[in-house]
Amino acid sequence: MKECFGPARILLPDEEIPVEQWACLACDQFTSQPEYWQRAEAMVREKPSALHIVLPEIYLGEADLPQRIEQIHQAMEEYAEKYLTRQVEGFVYLERDLGGGCVRQGLVGMVDLEAYDYNPGSSTPIRPTENTVVERIPPRLAVRRDALLESPHVMMLVDDEEHTLIEPLAACKAGLRPLYSGRLMLDGGSVRGWAVESEEHCRRIRTVLAQLGSAQHFDRKYPQAAGQPPLTLAVGDGNHSLATAKAWWEEIKPTLSEQERENHPARFCLVEVCNVHSPAITVEPIHRVLFGAGGKDFLKGFQDLCREEGLELRLGDAAGDCPQQTVLNWGEGEVLLGFAAPREPLTVGTVEHLLGLCQARGLGSRVDYIHGSVAARNLAREGAVAFLLPAFDKSDLFRGVVLGGVLPRKTFSMGHATEKRYYLECRRIRP
Repeated sequence: MKECFGPARILLPDEEIPVEQWACLACDQFTSQPEYWQRAEAMVREKPSALHIVLPEIYLGEADLPQRIEQIHQAMEEYAEKYLTRQVEGFVYLERDLGGGCVRQGLVGMVDLEAYDYNPGSSTPIRPTENTVVERIPPRLAVRRDALLESPHVMMLVDDEEHTLIEPLAACKAGLRPLYSGRLMLDGGSVRGWAVESEEHCRRIRTVLAQLGSAQHFDRKYPQAAGQPPLTLAVGDGNHSLATAKAWWEEIKPTLSEQERENHPARFCLVEVCNVHSPAITVEPIHRVLFGAGGKDFLKGFQDLCREEGLELRLGDAAGDCPQQTVLNWGEGEVLLGFAAPREPLTVGTVEHLLGLCQARGLGSRVDYIHGSVAARNLAREGAVAFLLPAFDKSDLFRGVVLGGVLPRKTFSMGHATEKRYYLECRRIRP
């Protein structure tokens, strides 16, 4: 197997194209707020932009989806010829200014999809942190299939407590080739990037990552799991995008010779790696909004459901001593819910299980996963109910994956919606 993360041929737009015009937010954000994507489209209409080569997931259920995908593929062909005029042979070191003095450092390169498995219980060097919903892959696969380009919103995490992989690049960035600098559209802060191409820098990155992913380092860090295959990178954001890239690779792999499989561009996926120990990496809970639930009237049906499931549900002050707590909001008001004897290890798992039962019994029609309690409460005012989940400790992320397997789907978010990765760098995924 090749190294799990390495240098790539990275494509960038012409210097004359402003960052604010080119870069757009990860496609899996604002899935219940079409006004965000309408504003983004209005800003870049008839202009070259990464928005024209990705599919915001709010449109996945639209009747014109095939036409949208065809337009995306056509735009990729045009952009590769006319606008992606610069390239990097190596990595991109970037700094994302999130405001308030918070700067998130990242390193863009490509992961080997042979070193990644999204199935539960996987022991590959690259693993998901949350359950992958395989039903979500086919519509995304329709975009990747026959695509010429990829642009990543996948963010990987490395457990680098001593800050040895990414942070040293900040000290020498004055000697690196600058690539881009500018504001990001719609309150995304700003971003700067530099090319990391020298043999010395690339060798150091490979050496450090090999050490972080070694059996010795893993056994020392997780003695309870000593002897198990080490975990090198964990998927922080973009789990289903990476799973889609894997599914596409597995689909075309049987059509290739052994020699072609070694370096076929679809075997790899462009990602950004960040250090989970960086102060700029914040892990926030992802809230649940249940549509078609009938507002406050939902509470009685939910209490009955918990009783039937043998769960001791407490409300208000009585919930304060429960090991798991969540806030139920129906727009005009809210109440603290407590599960006194939960069967799932995390609150998010208990809520996720109950929401599945709610839909099966007609207590709601659809669940969406919302970043930010304000946005969730706003949606609840429209006749839905929101489950506001408690904080998630990022220090438990790697430990939870190593010792307990993947977390429930959509357990956490790395920051607020506008702090997600913006599409900027590209790579060809066809020979």
